[in-house]
Amino acid sequence: MPAPVLLVIAHGSRDPRHAATVHALTARVRSLRPGLRVETGFLDFNAPSVPRVLERLAAQGAGDVIALPLLLTRAFHAKSDVPTVLHEARTRLHRLRIVQAEVLGPSPLLNSALERRLSEAGIRPGERRSTGLVLASAGSTDPEAIAVIAEIARELRHTGWCSVRPAFASASLPRTEDAVRALRAEGVRRVAVAPYVIAPGRLPDRIAAGAAGADVLADVLGASPELARLLLTRYDEARVPLAPPASLSA
Repeated sequence: MPAPVLLVIAHGSRDPRHAATVHALTARVRSLRPGLRVETGFLDFNAPSVPRVLERLAAQGAGDVIALPLLLTRAFHAKSDVPTVLHEARTRLHRLRIVQAEVLGPSPLLNSALERRLSEAGIRPGERRSTGLVLASAGSTDPEAIAVIAEIARELRHTGWCSVRPAFASASLPRTEDAVRALRAEGVRRVAVAPYVIAPGRLPDRIAAGAAGADVLADVLGASPELARLLLTRYDEARVPLAPPASLSA
């Protein structure tokens, strides 16, 4: 049987850099697993929309689809928006079997991607002991999502940074600039800001603006090889329930 289609579901943005980054990431996924059909759908702002992609797949006779939210935490989009869109598709497109994969985070691969971006920004391994890190995420009103970011900050603290503080671009506090100032108040001589976001857009730009008082600003996670590998990991995990039962006569 053909492998299930991987449908990557991105939020979408008016900023063209967002869609370009998403498409670069899915292209890297295809290069890692030639032959796997990878589609991209957006919840808002960009085309094609998730319903339109699913309609096209149904018309083409696709059977199984693994819908993978391009999200770092289980916040509102993962708990409400994506399930609603997929539920509506299931009621209309009976030929498709759609499984929603888990969100990307937390994962050691995301931490590795974060470290890659910090290294590219100029942070050397021996400099961590004198550098404070601000882990800057988009922000959420969901307590579970906030707790995940706080836990990742605690994990990163044990990888050699002199101090690590979480920060948020919206919905939650502290803001990036507040976390930078707090590290300076602690006497930290060098401060780095690491955006814990996938693609450029309004909120990452807000993070960048808040990092004006920092010494180093890393890039967004983007189409990093670690992120591409993580997408395939979540895809493979979701494939398990789709496997047909073994024959009793085998």
